[in-house]
Amino acid sequence: METPPSQQGVVKKKETRGRKPKPKDDKKEEQHGKTMKEGRKTQQQQQQPSVDEKYTQWKSLVPVLYDWLANHNLTDGSVPNTLVIANCEVVKPRVAAAEHISQFNEEARSPFVKKYKTIIHPGEVNRIRELPQNSKIVATHTDSPDVLVWDVESQPNRHAVLGATNSRPDLILTGHQDNAEFALAMCPTEPYVLSGGKDKTVVLWSIEDHITSAATDSKSGGSIIKSNSKSGEGNDKTADGPSVGPRGIYCGHEDTVEDVTFCPSSAQEFCSVGDDSCLILWDARVGSSPVVKVEKAHNADLHCVDWNPHDDNLILTGSADNSVRMFDRRNLTSNGVGSPIHKFEGHKAAVLCVQWSPDKSSVFGSSAEDGLLNIWDYEKVGKKIERSGKSLSAPPGLFFQHAGHRDKVVDFHWNAYDPWTIVSVSDDCESTGGGGTLQIWRMSDLIYRPEEEVLAELEKFKSHVVACASKSEK
Repeated sequence: METPPSQQGVVKKKETRGRKPKPKDDKKEEQHGKTMKEGRKTQQQQQQPSVDEKYTQWKSLVPVLYDWLANHNLTDGSVPNTLVIANCEVVKPRVAAAEHISQFNEEARSPFVKKYKTIIHPGEVNRIRELPQNSKIVATHTDSPDVLVWDVESQPNRHAVLGATNSRPDLILTGHQDNAEFALAMCPTEPYVLSGGKDKTVVLWSIEDHITSAATDSKSGGSIIKSNSKSGEGNDKTADGPSVGPRGIYCGHEDTVEDVTFCPSSAQEFCSVGDDSCLILWDARVGSSPVVKVEKAHNADLHCVDWNPHDDNLILTGSADNSVRMFDRRNLTSNGVGSPIHKFEGHKAAVLCVQWSPDKSSVFGSSAEDGLLNIWDYEKVGKKIERSGKSLSAPPGLFFQHAGHRDKVVDFHWNAYDPWTIVSVSDDCESTGGGGTLQIWRMSDLIYRPEEEVLAELEKFKSHVVACASKSEK
């Protein structure tokens, strides 16, 4: 077994995020077409497999598609809101037996996920992000204007029982005037925190003055949050933990800010997306107004954004229009509206999360309300994929689809220490009887390795592969 040095927080996600109801003006048109569509819809429902049928089909293919997979049922919804810190053992490539990775109980906890600390969180955990300089410091969003910062190493371990008092955050970041529920990011180069909220603003904090020099040393013991931290600007909340006022407040959105991210190479540059369909680039060095505002980056609300860590010209966005778009910061607009260099259309519902691969610059993932986590490679766009002389009809750039979740995939992350290993979480409480499902998985390397390498290796097992292909086509 191999245990990565990072720690994975297990979080419970809200169910309210996603596409907004249609405007009232659309109702008349919907009613007009209702009678005609009812019969067609019934036929489609009979032809399309159910969620359980799709899941059963996916599970039968796990030994073929995956090198390793762990399934972990999250906490029951009846216990208090918790932030759970766990160590996850990641099995080395080509070690797990095929029959073992597909034989898991959906209602059970995974032996690979070992919980070692529980924090009673004041409110539902909507989003969690760790400080790249030290994974012991994490920030969380709940249904409030504040961002909560936790030193998970020094926090006392708590028992998740009904009636338990909330744990006390180590820092409270103030500055929003309305709830900030999802948009949250930690800077990769400096101890900065970024947030967006319903008040249509993006808020930046520095927590540098409130953490010790030990924050850059992951092996240090004790608390790395200064105990004598003074409250910053804003409300005095020393009873709940010292508060820190904002370094800057940035105004430019006309609706809720749904996601934020830092430029990988600069702590002063960042971008945000929101329900106003805009992508905005900011630079803290030149003021609190947008540097570039991209109108109509999508045709609907924007839910997520990520900046390429290998090439800081490339930015990904995901939207309620079911698509992912890639922008080049050097040429963001055309005729006053967003001009993406690529559009990726492989989801059937709103996209909730996008993230670039930390290992390969052209690869990224996207998860959505359709329960799928798609893996894309923009270098494959425009290249036809053929098998047995027939062209495949997969969306351009899409080369893998993780279908192990039975409801919307609300968040996922690539493992920076183990390339091609991903952790994903879904909000499928009803189908699992718990608080959702967390899966840690790695696709077979035969899927992403160079074709020449794969063919050379498969040549050794040609007769076996041909036999399997003939069976699947029957």
